[in-house]
Amino acid sequence: MKLRLWNMSARDNLNLYVFMGVLVVVGAVFGVLLASALTLDQQQELADQMGIYMSTVRHADQFNHAAAFWDSFLFYGKWLGLIWLLGLSVIGLPLVLVLDFLKGMLIGFAVALLVQQLAWKGVFFFMASTAFQNAIVVPALVIASVSASRFAYFIVRERLFRRKGQLLPPFLAHTAVTGLMLVLLLCASLYEAFVAPLLLAHVTPVVDPSVTDALR
Repeated sequence: MKLRLWNMSARDNLNLYVFMGVLVVVGAVFGVLLASALTLDQQQELADQMGIYMSTVRHADQFNHAAAFWDSFLFYGKWLGLIWLLGLSVIGLPLVLVLDFLKGMLIGFAVALLVQQLAWKGVFFFMASTAFQNAIVVPALVIASVSASRFAYFIVRERLFRRKGQLLPPFLAHTAVTGLMLVLLLCASLYEAFVAPLLLAHVTPVVDPSVTDALR
């Protein structure tokens, strides 16, 4: 039996990529609006937590890189695995769209919160802390979502309506795409755990997180 991997090129799946990308962008906009709707008490509580975090990463030599890597990789792996599983279930495909929207919302919320508390320095901090890994994570999740959508579409069209087509090849192809995206998420986790803390150790003195008042 010949295995035909999904053609995941942007040209052949342009509509799906655009749709998933728009979901992430809309989620980011929603995250910005959500951050602007926070009360002063909520903003202050988040600012306190931000100050604690930046005080921690300021000392990169005391940072537990291995634990950070596994926390990050397991989080991304569970997110990716959920997309894979929802694609297999077919009826869970709408939840894949929700996950893409949620990812965009988390990014938008984080950027808006940093800008609120640190002005232009917040953008600088975001670029050093999470911009690079998100440049890997977001495309990986979008590609996995497109693969999940294509698999669900295959099941509905070929198996339910036409009652033909082999299930194993598209299943293996969808799984292979997910596996490749897991490798990308591994790289993102390595950067987040071993490189980002070193950058933040140099960035945090610029934004001066040593006192909470600096984040107000």
